[in-house]
Order: sequence, then structure tokens, then C-alpha cells
Amino acid sequence: MTTTRFCLIRHGETDWNVERRLQGHTDIELNGRGLAQAAQMARALKAIHLEFDVLYSSDLERAARTAAAVEKLFGVSAITHKALRERHLGVLQGLTVDEAPQLKPELWASHLSRDLAQEFDGGESILQFAKRIENVLEEIRQQHIGKTILLVSHGGALEMMYRLASKQALESERVVTVANASLNWISHDGATWKVDRWADTRHLDEMALDNVDL
Repeated sequence: MTTTRFCLIRHGETDWNVERRLQGHTDIELNGRGLAQAAQMARALKAIHLEFDVLYSSDLERAARTAAAVEKLFGVSAITHKALRERHLGVLQGLTVDEAPQLKPELWASHLSRDLAQEFDGGESILQFAKRIENVLEEIRQQHIGKTILLVSHGGALEMMYRLASKQALESERVVTVANASLNWISHDGATWKVDRWADTRHLDEMALDNVDL
């Protein structure tokens, strides 16, 4: 069977990551450390002489700027795809994880319980998010069967990709970290997905932040 490999990259750090503020679809820039992380990530891929066939990125700025470090070093152009965005968290977007339970206690409790149908007053439910991520992964795989694909996205999106590849139930608690600028590998052998490696941050000078947009 023909194997298609994905190297999944979370975007570099933003100020909202530092503040533990829920970003969702809010278009936040990388901060200085995030730009440095993106450069370190790209250099790490160069150092291992990674050969890849195509680069994809979410269209949100924090992902696009992270992908730009790969574009610059490898001389390639990223294909941006809106479906690779983070989960839309509705009215929770812009709130910190300390503010959300105070200002939106019922929605926050629903969030923590992983209510699969909760849309956060204009956002996206876990079921909707999972279907979007599953569809875009399959779309990209079908277009590049047997290839190696670099894909820059967001913590919640990558965690959902982990769930899909590992067959982890959507309602179960998170079991993996998704650090800024981390490298995460999944593959598809033509019949099923599997997780190959996860949460590699050895290329970063300092510890990276985990994701809160889940």
C-alpha cells in the first residue's frame, strides 16, 4: 500500500498564547518569540534534510507567518486553506481561561465537559470542527497520495488530527500536548491513519507553550 505522510506544525507563539487568551478564528500575529520559533523549526527541517512535496497552511496570520519561515528557507510557496483554521469558539474568543468561567460560566462548563454539540453562540461545535478537519485532511491526502506534506495549523486543529489518526473518542479528555512550533507526524497507508511521532520540540531553544484553544 502507498503511504502518505503528514508533518503537522503548530504555529509559533503569540501574545494571546502567553496571556492564555482563547484565539479561535481571531487573527493574531506571532510575537517575537513566535517568529524565532518558526525560524528554528524551519532550520530543524533543513538540518534533517527533509524532502517534502507540498506545504499547506491555515490562512490565519499566525500560521501563515510560521509557514513563511519554511517558504523562505526551502524556496517554496505555501497553499493556504481556510479549512485548516482553529476551531471557532464563538463568544469565548478573546477571553482568557480565567475570564471565561467568570463571564460565561455555563458555556465554559460546557466547554470543559466536551459537549459535542455546543457552538458557543456563533461558534463551531466539536462535531462540526471534527468533520471540517476530517474533510480537509482527506481532501489533501487524496490530492497528494504517496507524498510527504508539511501542514501548518493550530493547536486545536492538530489535536483533532491526533484524535482522528489515533481513533480517540471526541468526548474523551485530551491526552497529548500541542506546543507552539512543534513537529507532529501522522500517516495514512491507503487504508487507515496512524500517529507516527508527536510533540517534538527538540529544535526549540526554550520550552514552548501548550495549546488552550481546545
